[in-house]
Amino acid sequence: MKLTAIHALLITAISVSAQAADYKQNPFTLVYDGAITQNVAGKVNIHPVKYDLHGLQIAANVYTPAHYDPAKKYPAIVIAHPNGGVKEQVAGLYAQRLAEHGYITITADAAYQGASGGMPRSVDIPANRIEDIHGMADYLSRYPGVDAERIGLLGICGGGGYSLKAAQTDKRFKALATLSMFDSGRVRRNGYQDSQLATVQDRLRAATEARSKEASSGEVTYSGDANLTDEQIAKLPFDLYRQGYAYYWKTHAHPNSTFRYTTSSLLELMRFDAQSNMELINQPLLMMAGSKADSLYMTQSAFSKASGTTNKRLYLIEGATHIETYWVPRYVDEAMSQLDPFFDQNI
Repeated sequence: MKLTAIHALLITAISVSAQAADYKQNPFTLVYDGAITQNVAGKVNIHPVKYDLHGLQIAANVYTPAHYDPAKKYPAIVIAHPNGGVKEQVAGLYAQRLAEHGYITITADAAYQGASGGMPRSVDIPANRIEDIHGMADYLSRYPGVDAERIGLLGICGGGGYSLKAAQTDKRFKALATLSMFDSGRVRRNGYQDSQLATVQDRLRAATEARSKEASSGEVTYSGDANLTDEQIAKLPFDLYRQGYAYYWKTHAHPNSTFRYTTSSLLELMRFDAQSNMELINQPLLMMAGSKADSLYMTQSAFSKASGTTNKRLYLIEGATHIETYWVPRYVDEAMSQLDPFFDQNI
């Protein structure tokens, strides 16, 4: 079966955009358009750092604004990356763009993922992802020039769901924004757009068997790994999956980025709910999503439950799908047009 014209154009258009963002051509292995290629005095700079979090070494990038002076005080923002993503992709793009507006920013690879430590690889447990966000705040609050009383949080995709949980209790975050929020627990439990409700118990049994195998033999079972052709991508049932595979495997690929996760992680994921206790968020809240995103239902649901803050806004990026908010210049610009004044006013 041949690709439809629309899908062929989509993949071709993204590929053209990404050719200049090959990780091999960037000294920091950044894969987004306009990425820093060298640190230049007087401009936004990137600082690869490592720090310890509960015995694991975390790999992160700190971005400092133009004319950064460590003797001064700057507002700062933590950025949590999507599921399967790494700091060199969309999280790095928004970290760099926010640094261009005067913020010190940090984005780190999740524990057990990317360039961060932890074995076995690709463990995807919600408690770890939430602790990663707290850990970035720990590190950033001690970074030279950071005003620890003016820290914001931006969560993208799965990082958005985990950011909702982190901000519920961590009041160092004076304001919270999400972009294309993805509730990992709901999707792993119910399927995307609640399409797998009939198989919940079957998938739980598979996860239980995977954990038993790990305990008895040390053998790790993985889910979510794939290497699809363009034709296979075009046949996927949702825009998020089609465009996500194109983004992560083709146009913005990074060797540390993978959808793979340990099957036993599903024991934790399937009982996780990013949207519980939303009333605990009393900070200013901005939730953004594409108007055409098939993941929009998760942002709308979470937003409706955020009863603890009187300063909240749901902003739709007209015409954008979920993945297009990661890289399409006009949609990134529109998201930034909301993020900059939101953080400027609230942190």
